[in-house]
Amino acid sequence: MTSDTKSRTVLPQGVGKFSAKWLMFTAAMVAVLVIGILAYLYEANQGMIVTGMANTGTQGGVTWGLYVVMVEYFIGVSLAGIVLAAFAYVFNVKVLRPISRLAVLLTVGSLMVGVLAVLIDLGKPIRGIINMLLYVRPQSPFFGTFMLVAVGVLLTSLLYLYLDGRRDAAYLAEFDSSLRWYHRLWAAGYSDTQAERERHRRTMFWLSILVVPLVVIALSTEGLVFGIQVGRPGWFGSLQGPDFLVLAAASGLANLIVLTAIVRRVLHDDYVLIGRSVFKWLGGLLLAATAVALYFQVVELFTLLYATPGNERLLADALLRGPYAWIFWLGLVLLGLGLVLLVLQAARREWSVGLLVVASVAISTSAVAERYLTVIPSQTHGMLLPYEPGSYFPTWVEFAVVGGLFALGALLIGLFIKVFPIVPLNGADSDKEVLVDA
Repeated sequence: MTSDTKSRTVLPQGVGKFSAKWLMFTAAMVAVLVIGILAYLYEANQGMIVTGMANTGTQGGVTWGLYVVMVEYFIGVSLAGIVLAAFAYVFNVKVLRPISRLAVLLTVGSLMVGVLAVLIDLGKPIRGIINMLLYVRPQSPFFGTFMLVAVGVLLTSLLYLYLDGRRDAAYLAEFDSSLRWYHRLWAAGYSDTQAERERHRRTMFWLSILVVPLVVIALSTEGLVFGIQVGRPGWFGSLQGPDFLVLAAASGLANLIVLTAIVRRVLHDDYVLIGRSVFKWLGGLLLAATAVALYFQVVELFTLLYATPGNERLLADALLRGPYAWIFWLGLVLLGLGLVLLVLQAARREWSVGLLVVASVAISTSAVAERYLTVIPSQTHGMLLPYEPGSYFPTWVEFAVVGGLFALGALLIGLFIKVFPIVPLNGADSDKEVLVDA
C-alpha cells in the first residue's frame, strides 16, 4: 500500500464518493421504503383486515401469509453468505476472498429484514415481544429458531464483519477524509503488529469453525417449525430440515452472484478486484446446490403423485392442478431453467456473467415460489378438521410492505459500500480463468 499524498486523501473503491447514479439508486430505494412504511402504518391503524390473511378454517384463510413466506426466504438467503465466508477462511480459498465481506454483508442485511418481517407479521410487535419474554418455552422450535437466527447468527455475523474489517479500517484511518472518525472507531486501536495479526487469525479461524454448525442447527430448527406439525398435510416429515438447508444454499448463492456482478460493474475496470475465478467458483457451488434442490422437488412430486394418503390428496390436487398449480409449475420450470444454464456453462468451461445472473434470478424466484408453497397451501387444503378449502392472496398492503423490506436491504448494502471497502484491501483476485461478460 502506497503512502503518497494522493493515496492518503482519496479513499479506495469509491468510498466517500457519491455519484449521480448512486444518488438516483438511493432515492428510488428510499421512495419504495417510504411506501412500505406508509402501508405498514395503514395496516397498524386499520388492523390485519387490510391484508389477505384470515383465520384458518372458520374464515377460510391463512394466519401465516406473505410476511412469513419472506421470513423463510430472507433467512435462507442470509445463511449461505456467512457459511461461504467461513469456508473461504478456514480452507484458505483465496479465490473467494474478494467477496467474503460482501457475503457476510448479505447475511447481516437479510437477517435484519427477516427479523423485521417477523415483527411485522405479529401485527402488534411490542405485545408479541412482551408475551415471548413472559411465556417463553425454550424447548419450542419457534423460540429456538428466533434465538439461533435472530440472535445467534446475526450477532456472530456482525462480529465476523467487524473483526474482518479492523485491519482495513486501521489503514483507512490514516487518510485525511471526512470518514476518518468512523474508520478509527472501527479499527479500535488495531496497530497491525505481528502478534496482533496472529491473534486476529486465531480468532477468525475459531469463529469461522463455530458459525457453520450454528447455521446448520438454526436452519434445521427452522425446518422443524413445519416438520413436526402432524396436523398439517405437506408439513409433517423429516425432509423439511434438509430441504431448508439446500434451498437456503441455492437462494443465498444466487443472490450473492447477482450482488457480486453488480459490485463488479460498480467498481468498473479501474479495480480488478473481483476476478474471473470468483464467478467460476460461485457457479459451480450454485450448480451443486440447485441440483440437490431439484432432486428434493422431484422426490416430493413423485410422493404426491403415487403415495399420497387421505387428506394429503387434497393438498396434492391443489398444488398440481388446483389454485396453486401455476406457482408450483412455474417454480419448477425456473429451477430447471437455472440448472440447465449452469450445466451448459460448466460443460463448456466458459462462465458468462450475464448467463450466471439470469440463472441466479431464475433460481432465486423459484426459491420464493417454493417458500410460498411451503407456507400457504397446507393452511387452506387438506386440513384434518372438516373445514371447506380456504384461499389466500396477498393484498397491495402486503406487497408494499415486502417491497419496503427489499428496499431497506438494498439501502443497507448501498450505504455500506460508500463508507467502507466492499472488497478487502488485501483480497484482489487476478486469475485469468475464462469468463465472458455478456
